[in-house]
Amino acid sequence: MNTEYHPSDSSLASSTADAGLPMPEGDSNVIDTDYVIGQDNVSAGLLGLRVDLHSTVFLWSAAVILFFVSITLGFPDTMGAVFNQTRSFLTNNLSWAFMLSTNLFVILALVLIFSPLSRVRLGGTDARPDFSYPGWFAMLFAAGMGVGLMFYCVSEPLTYFSELRSGTTGPLGAQLSGEEEARSLSMAASIFHWGLHPWATYAIVALALALFSFNKGLPLTMRSVFYPVLGERIWGWPGHVVDVLAVFATLFGLATSLGLGASQASAGLHHLFGVPNDNTTMVLLVVGITAVTLVSVVAGVEKGVRRISQLNITLAFVLMFFVIIVGPTLLIVTGALNNLGAYLQKLPFLANPFGREDQGFINGWTAFYWAWWVSWSPFVGMFIARVSRGRTVREFLIAVLVVPTAVSVVWMSSFGETALDQLVNGYDGAKNAALELQLFAMLDQLPWASVTSLVGILLVMVFFITSSDSGSLVIDSITSGGKVTSPKTQRVFWVVIEGAIAIALLLGGGLTALQAAVLITGVPFMLVVLVSGYSAYQGLRSEPRI
Repeated sequence: MNTEYHPSDSSLASSTADAGLPMPEGDSNVIDTDYVIGQDNVSAGLLGLRVDLHSTVFLWSAAVILFFVSITLGFPDTMGAVFNQTRSFLTNNLSWAFMLSTNLFVILALVLIFSPLSRVRLGGTDARPDFSYPGWFAMLFAAGMGVGLMFYCVSEPLTYFSELRSGTTGPLGAQLSGEEEARSLSMAASIFHWGLHPWATYAIVALALALFSFNKGLPLTMRSVFYPVLGERIWGWPGHVVDVLAVFATLFGLATSLGLGASQASAGLHHLFGVPNDNTTMVLLVVGITAVTLVSVVAGVEKGVRRISQLNITLAFVLMFFVIIVGPTLLIVTGALNNLGAYLQKLPFLANPFGREDQGFINGWTAFYWAWWVSWSPFVGMFIARVSRGRTVREFLIAVLVVPTAVSVVWMSSFGETALDQLVNGYDGAKNAALELQLFAMLDQLPWASVTSLVGILLVMVFFITSSDSGSLVIDSITSGGKVTSPKTQRVFWVVIEGAIAIALLLGGGLTALQAAVLITGVPFMLVVLVSGYSAYQGLRSEPRI
């Protein structure tokens, strides 16, 4: 049963205030439920440490994660083989499902932008944004992509271009002898993985979470978006399962980013200073990054996440504009526009899940990316929801889809076009370098290479710190029954767990293990995101519009 909410409704005010959630402002169609946010929590204090936890969700999540870490560290060779086989099985058999699902997310997001439902305001008809546009955009972009853009901005265009020109089949099963044709398709395929599809996935989950928390008075957890499907049963085991899945997906998605970041930072340090590029260095990097993340997480969203996000964006844009200015400037500027056009032109073909001849491209790249974005969707979606209160649905969807996609086009064009220009002019150092070293090999050919490489290493670390502290706050909210204000002890626990998972995956199979973990958690959570889309549509239909 839904009821229209007014500020005098004391029961909702008490529940949301206790949970740290803002109350709806103005008219909002609140769900009438007797559940009080945090009512199933266990609160206790020991040795000066206080906890406030949803016991079922927390205990199941922590127990399974700790078991996984223990068995992976205890039997790294065996688990490495398991990860390799699992990755191959999932990409060979379920890539079509990931592609079909993400296509639906894009279509739904675009339809909602142009529908009357876009006039719903998140947080009630009188709600106003908590953050300015610059601060909001910085947090959107920094939380949603992070390490991946640093890791793949050079390697993707170089890999596709080399495949297209060498006679092996590249994206879309093409073999292109023409340099410009190959260049255009390689950049379009690269942008495809960082454009509308990942951001539509985040947007749908974030929209559903914001709507059911800020407008309908439910906890800020994934179970809330299942209310149109499960009703009051979300407070029981069905809801527990959804939240536990969200914790798993978030942790493994974050651990994959931390593992990629550690391997790239280790390669960069070896390249610059001769530091050994081995497991010991990567483990130490994970430990160091985790320690810095702890400081940010304890500081909270306003002091920690926002400030580091802004530092992150500043460093990223400084490095990008440096590459644009000292690199092939005209080529990058014209290339960005051409690449955007090529991306939009090739988008229907790249997004087609059936009858493809480029199974190597789909299984090796697209399926992994789509699983990665799906596994990131609970934490990125919840974080975006948390910082987007007061925006209209249209404003929200346009910002989440268009702004990060546009930045991704410019970013991939800047680094990708520079690397391709170096390759066609005879420098194959970046192409022949290890995956995690290709960015630094490209920077070697530009002025101030040592300085920019050092900035690149720092940026990798800051990107992960931003994602990690956002994710830790989100996981803590899920395992606290939807409360967004909880003891700092719990946030510290989850940051440490993220680092432990990353170390376990690095030692238990490296990049293959990281990719397998994302795919394993992405499969069940893909269904959760599909339900989020349905729930967002149903929830918007009952909301008053401005």
